[in-house]
Amino acid sequence: MTSHETYMHRCIELAKNGAGHVAPNPMVGSVLVHDGRIIGEGFHQAYGQAHAEVNCINAVKDADKHLIPQSTIYVSLEPCAHFGKTPPCADRIIHERIPKVVVGCRDPFKQVDGKGIEKLMSAGIEVTIGILENECKELNKRFFTFHTKHRPYIILKWAQSNNGKIGGADFKRINISNDFSNRLVHKWRSEESAIMVGTNTAFHDNPSLTTRLWKGADPVRIFLDMELSVPSTHHILDNSVRTIIFNKHKHSQAENIEYYQITEDVSIVHQIADALYQLQIQSVLIEGGTRLLQSFIDEGYWDEARIITNEKLMIDEGIHAPSLTNALKTDEIRLLTDRVDFFTNNSRPF
Repeated sequence: MTSHETYMHRCIELAKNGAGHVAPNPMVGSVLVHDGRIIGEGFHQAYGQAHAEVNCINAVKDADKHLIPQSTIYVSLEPCAHFGKTPPCADRIIHERIPKVVVGCRDPFKQVDGKGIEKLMSAGIEVTIGILENECKELNKRFFTFHTKHRPYIILKWAQSNNGKIGGADFKRINISNDFSNRLVHKWRSEESAIMVGTNTAFHDNPSLTTRLWKGADPVRIFLDMELSVPSTHHILDNSVRTIIFNKHKHSQAENIEYYQITEDVSIVHQIADALYQLQIQSVLIEGGTRLLQSFIDEGYWDEARIITNEKLMIDEGIHAPSLTNALKTDEIRLLTDRVDFFTNNSRPF
């Protein structure tokens, strides 16, 4: 491992501390190195607040400040060159007269996308690009998918019996996963911008779709209800969380409930993905039911799948689980009776 890679690994470690706090911005970490010693490090801590490079520079102790113009700054993502919630980080690097910048990967956001690197180089700064590039992109896979594919990062999730059923006959609800898996699912919810279910799940299961079993913000709730059949008394329509309803009858907004009109004439999946991009929703966890999940699978609109299988449960008569295709298994964990399998879409790379 080269020294560049060592310091970039540290940038990635630091960046992860911003998970759940910086969206829709990316997670970014930065370290400042002088003669093999880290004299400052920082990460983007919260949306609207200082970026990683600024926090890194500000962290340098007074006794080391004179070393800044003789140091190399490492940053996992290209420094910004535009005024947003904060001033451009590239300007701060230039102002501090830092002579060398090592960048993990370019920023795909159109207001940056090479402009930060260009500004640094125009100021005479030596810029090295592409250190641990794949790892830096994976760190911000939601951000990169959103800005390169113009759709949210899509995660599919379902729980099934050992013989591949996700529910009982006539939409009878059956508790399939155990308490440990349920808490894990609520953790997953807290990590995404939105959570989505289909009409039958919203109608028959009457879910809340919140993170009540895990500390964290509730995601935006989304469900498909073409005929607006879900009763207003259901949990999903209680106004407690921003909720988006895709339907074919109306387009309006009242309090926390937004109606988004789509048509059956063209791909519903494509319309939903495009609408969520326009609504600036970077990631969505789709939890059911089978018809909705299978639609996203069949049209290739998914990035990850997480399947919980209760190996002790058999359901004789029930609803079949979706059939996952074009999938690569990447991991597996066990939580008592449950096995959790993780997959990625074989065509997912950015």
